[in-house]
Amino acid sequence: MASKDYYEILGVPRDADDAALKKAYRTLARQHHPDKNPGDARAEERFKEISEAYAVLSDPDKRAQYDRFGTVSDLGSGAGFGTIFEDLFEGFFGSGGGRRGRVRRGDDLQYRLEISLEEAAQGLESKLQIPRHETCEACRGTGQEEGTRAETCGTCRGQGQVRFSQGFLTVARPCPTCGGAGAINRDPCSACRGEGRVARQRLLTVTIPAGIADGNQLRLSGEGEGGLQGAPPGDLYVVVQIRPHEMFERHGDDIICALPLTYPQVCLGDEIEVPILGGKAWLTVPPGTQPGQRLVLKGKGVPHLRGRGHGNALYEVVLEVPKKLSDRERDLLEDLRHASTESSGPLRSSFVDRMKKLFGS
Repeated sequence: MASKDYYEILGVPRDADDAALKKAYRTLARQHHPDKNPGDARAEERFKEISEAYAVLSDPDKRAQYDRFGTVSDLGSGAGFGTIFEDLFEGFFGSGGGRRGRVRRGDDLQYRLEISLEEAAQGLESKLQIPRHETCEACRGTGQEEGTRAETCGTCRGQGQVRFSQGFLTVARPCPTCGGAGAINRDPCSACRGEGRVARQRLLTVTIPAGIADGNQLRLSGEGEGGLQGAPPGDLYVVVQIRPHEMFERHGDDIICALPLTYPQVCLGDEIEVPILGGKAWLTVPPGTQPGQRLVLKGKGVPHLRGRGHGNALYEVVLEVPKKLSDRERDLLEDLRHASTESSGPLRSSFVDRMKKLFGS
């Protein structure tokens, strides 16, 4: 009788279909593969156990035998483990079996562009100096000197990989002689030294749309690193960073500004000049304005990135209390204090009433 529960080893229910088995095996095998755990005997043993479980459960005849009797008479029959490995791990070690000379798309690049809040609101065109590798024009990315051809690798016979047995499993690895290319370049291009790419500084123009937010990124297709062996280039991602503003904080498409006002201004009201993005505007302070209240200038914020209109400019009232008073200011405030005591407002009256109720006086 089998001493192992293959379903438990793969972490799948007994009614798992082929797709679930394949997904579970691929996840576990990647995690415990000896190449990812060099020198770890426990991981190697776990990898063999996982592979054995999948070999049985992925074969309909063996699975039926295992489900009925709890054991399998011949683990070595049926589909080979090498076939299972190639199906599930194609490309896991780089070039993959039978993929000699496989081209690889260039890497993506990222560029951080710092702009002001005003520039984010208005939009702009910016010049970017991008260091990158571009496809060599002399050899068109092949890495070969013109008129020459690469030599088929004698170690892997052009397959780009070598195989070896690990227990009952056949494992494929990139060829150590040609690095998985399947060929050896005996006549490298003199312009790129066989790399197929050359280092360049490229000046690009990027358009920043009005209303862009901090952290937004723009993709410039095909402006990343050049591909290998003539493969297409990667993309360039421009990540926008907006510098802190000395007057405004941005919340969505609204901008908020702290607005210091004097006591007479909040009591009597006023008409004052305030900053907006790119200029100034007049703001009405209504009589009786309260500290912390936000006064609004509609449509004076940041434009909506994917629609019409703008956000608002908000001015949060801060009551500025002077630390020093002139004699006249002190006399006027004393008169105001006496007047305020005689006709206190609802908040003061409510506070006094609650004090009386609390202390009974």
